[in-house]
Amino acid sequence: MTSTDSAQTPAKAPAKDPWDLPDVSGYVVGVLGGTGPQGKGLAYRLARAGQKVIIGSRSAERAQAAADELGHGVEGADNAETARRSDIVIVAVPWEGHGDTLAALRADLSGKLVVDCVNPLGFDKQGAYALKPEEGSAAEQAAALLPDSRVTAAFHHLSAVLLQDPETDEIDTDVMVLGEQRADVEIVQALAGRIPGMRGIFAGRLRNAHQVESLVANLISVNRRYKAHAGLRVTDV
Repeated sequence: MTSTDSAQTPAKAPAKDPWDLPDVSGYVVGVLGGTGPQGKGLAYRLARAGQKVIIGSRSAERAQAAADELGHGVEGADNAETARRSDIVIVAVPWEGHGDTLAALRADLSGKLVVDCVNPLGFDKQGAYALKPEEGSAAEQAAALLPDSRVTAAFHHLSAVLLQDPETDEIDTDVMVLGEQRADVEIVQALAGRIPGMRGIFAGRLRNAHQVESLVANLISVNRRYKAHAGLRVTDV
């Protein structure tokens, strides 16, 4: 290569800083299943951090009652209205109703950034164990049912007890975030980072969601043995 050729070669752009995350403070966040322990806890933490939050439920009255209990400007509505009014929609419904709920909301969730945090689990005398959905994971089931939405997966490993405890100021944990588009993943990472003590970590594409969802069964075993509310931290990142 001649010196002239070298001079004409465009400089390679520097790699994007993985911690350069967007400002998500203006997004409206809806929580489907927001009257359950996990959804209610996430709604409380995000609203307490200053996020505009709408709780969704099959019953608008039940959702509003839960919203009134949480305060911090949280509103309640039925699931369809929550989906329509929100920019980001967190799916925190029970696994048993996951598929039917999302199928019914396909039109309302069109164009939305959907964050699935559902863990397909079974329970027997030996404790919790992971289930394997036909699609591979709850997140992949959501992506199959919502082709017009941008589906990500996150918030699987959080203690509902700690989330709802007003005396707990920080949630000491990392949040594994999975998705197909970097921009969507970074929005969810930034949303997790709004909660004091929490950090969002990119953990791969949706095809890797099954093992992330399944790890909750292990954490349940940890919590029972040690009377704890275990979370996760990723080292050297």
